[in-house]
Amino acid sequence: MKFKNCAVAYNFENSEYKNICIELINELTKYCLNCDIIDINNLKNDYDIIFVMGGDGTILKAARFYSGSDTVIFGINIGRLGFLSQTSKENFSNSVKKIVNNEYKIEKRLMLEAGNYNALNDFVIKSKEYGRTSRFSVKIDGKQACTYIADGVIISTPTGSTAYCLSAGGPVITPNIEAFVIVPICAHTLTARPLVVPADVEISVSQIDNKTSKTCVLSVDGQGNYEFKNEIKIKKSSKRTNLLILDDVNFYTILQTKLNWGTTPNYC
Repeated sequence: MKFKNCAVAYNFENSEYKNICIELINELTKYCLNCDIIDINNLKNDYDIIFVMGGDGTILKAARFYSGSDTVIFGINIGRLGFLSQTSKENFSNSVKKIVNNEYKIEKRLMLEAGNYNALNDFVIKSKEYGRTSRFSVKIDGKQACTYIADGVIISTPTGSTAYCLSAGGPVITPNIEAFVIVPICAHTLTARPLVVPADVEISVSQIDNKTSKTCVLSVDGQGNYEFKNEIKIKKSSKRTNLLILDDVNFYTILQTKLNWGTTPNYC
């Protein structure tokens, strides 16, 4: 695949990114790639590929905007963990060369949908009354599955399984698996465990504790909070996020290098 219309996106509020952006543009022009510079808070359509500079939050914002389109996203980490990024600011020159030489694949990542909202990582449902547990009912395809007394419930994609889901005790799921994870947050019981379900089911979450407000808050990829009452229904989105993955990048290697997964302690 040859990319014609390109753009470099970053948060214009972070002025220190500007020089790195100029370096990237200069690198791209070496290969006759004409690129625009756009603000991550003012994204535009009609690009074949977007080079997103920042952390995972920046990539998630771009992912939701370009979901449903053919635009491909390539992440360059300038933040902290950068789990969704494929390269760093120190190595982007070599990465651009690999992209030009077609040494990559494009992964169409599974997304969640709840009403008008889409998420690449996760939806998090909590009571509007923060600071106390609530009773949450979870149904799968209309059938009662479980009830949690917890701070909230996470519904995660495989992509999001290495984010908040992991911190709350959920499993890591490889991105090519079509499944969702349901994880209670700080459940007040020893029997609550994460649940992996097929991606073609509908997950319904509601708050059933009469002692608290029935108003809940839906967090979308940790970047937007929206109130709802009664029940919210979550399912597989018809949209996907197109991530460019370099041929020499392995999901398990990323787990090891960024999360120290499966590594032997120094004393062994």
